[in-house]
Amino acid sequence: MERQIGEIVRYFPKIGVGVLRLEDDLVEGDEILIRGSGKNFIQKVESMQVEHTPIREAVKGQEIGLKMQQKVSIGDRVYKTS
Repeated sequence: MERQIGEIVRYFPKIGVGVLRLEDDLVEGDEILIRGSGKNFIQKVESMQVEHTPIREAVKGQEIGLKMQQKVSIGDRVYKTS
């Protein structure tokens, strides 16, 4: 079952980090699906940060940096699959 939890609002290609604006909570270890204009892909949340500080849990309304396994684009939707 998929549930939308946010949207990519920035992407830093040199470091492979997307900034995700959350519409729901997210915890390290969750599995997410990124769906957008490019390829869709699934990855496990392994590294999250808020203002360069590592976190294990993020809550609705936060903007977090998330290490991406593939390139993402602004406006890509993010879904929790687990």
